[in-house]
Amino acid sequence: MSDSAPTPPREPDPLDCCGNECGDACVWTLYYAARKQYEADLEAWQIAQLSAEP
Repeated sequence: MSDSAPTPPREPDPLDCCGNECGDACVWTLYYAARKQYEADLEAWQIAQLSAEP
């Protein structure tokens, strides 16, 4: 596990979305999936930090 906290994904600009209902390829779908993974990684990192404290 890395010593540094995970970096959150960059939120897309509203103009990044083409509005064509791209499904799983939509920038917002990809962002929310990355955000969910980031939140899980952050929680795991925080728990690791707490358990590493003397």
